[in-house]
Amino acid sequence: MTGVGVVSSIGTGADAYARGLREGRSGARPIEAFDTTGFAHATGCEVVGFDPEPWLRRVPVDEAGRATQFAIASARMALDDAGLGEDDLRDRRGLVSVGTTDGGSDDGERLAASFVHDGPAATDPAAARRVPASRLATGVARDLGLADVEVSTIATACAAGNYAIGGGVDAIRTGEADYALCGGADALCRMTFTGFYRLGAVDPDRCRPFDVDRHGIHTGEGGAVLLLETLDDAVARGARIYAEVLGYGLNCDAHHQVAPHGESVARCMDLALADAGLAPGEVDLISAHGTGTKANDVTECGAIHSVFGSASGEGGSAAGEGGSVSGDGVPRTVSVKSMLGHTMGAASALAAVACALGIDRGFVPPTINHTETDPECAVDCVPNTAVDADLRVVANNALAFGGNNAVLVLGRPA
Repeated sequence: MTGVGVVSSIGTGADAYARGLREGRSGARPIEAFDTTGFAHATGCEVVGFDPEPWLRRVPVDEAGRATQFAIASARMALDDAGLGEDDLRDRRGLVSVGTTDGGSDDGERLAASFVHDGPAATDPAAARRVPASRLATGVARDLGLADVEVSTIATACAAGNYAIGGGVDAIRTGEADYALCGGADALCRMTFTGFYRLGAVDPDRCRPFDVDRHGIHTGEGGAVLLLETLDDAVARGARIYAEVLGYGLNCDAHHQVAPHGESVARCMDLALADAGLAPGEVDLISAHGTGTKANDVTECGAIHSVFGSASGEGGSAAGEGGSVSGDGVPRTVSVKSMLGHTMGAASALAAVACALGIDRGFVPPTINHTETDPECAVDCVPNTAVDADLRVVANNALAFGGNNAVLVLGRPA
């Protein structure tokens, strides 16, 4: 991983995002992206002050929906961060893969509203063209002027970012691509907020994963794109390497529309560790899916304990300098959603960048808004304040509706 780009509610760009994570900054604020009349509470993590104009150079701004704008901006930042220009990619085979939950649904909502209230003549054709989710990945390729690329938008809901990154890893491993621009992007929309609200899964005050008084998520928005290339290519051009993707695991249990399945989550972590060739005791930190709902946090932590609970740390890094494990061997387990909210298809990509920045800059981001850990979770969630740490291996969990799970394992460059 040689370049990262981020648009988030706590900072845009690698440096600003890292500062926000270190400071334990909260992106929560009253939602302004849509009319919240009728909701008893409507707090979310909205990106404020984002200007797409400097980032979109070939795709007209009015042809790109908000999520597409996030994806294009993040991809350009990742390229700049890696010290590469568009021309450096012209003669190389590539993959562009962007995960999303809602695609252009925010534009779709506005189209539906204008149709209902003012009739079909009032609908905006430009907005209709912005709706398809495929525009996220094709927008990146088009704006960067890339032709020799495979382009895909991944729609595995809240695990889509990790799925997209895994696809990039496979393409590079097999030699099908020389580089991959992969991640996730989503914009706030009323439909998704309402769905979680009606499920009783939106916390009226704060997103507080693992806390005994947690009451749910805050919906959020943003984008994150990673540039992946082979180690040989990165070393040959003297690139700064944030982290290596050591392995990943995917599974889909289809157990329930919305409830996670503990055994399946544990199996996915096992698959990722096996792909990376690592034992549980070699993991320093887990970036949990950590939504802040009662069901997710207990189920995910139970799965984490089942995989890591017997790990002694002997011969691994979990007990090494700067590392920390709980009494039963479980490494520190944090949730950046406490700061960013749940950014849907962007969530695991934003978390993956947080993991890479933690490895590169030697810190563990905190789980904010924390008062007392739920005994049923029983993890060291690094409450409220970041800590310095010598991170060598980090696991990034992503769990999605329908039982779509994806776990990414990152390591310090060799």
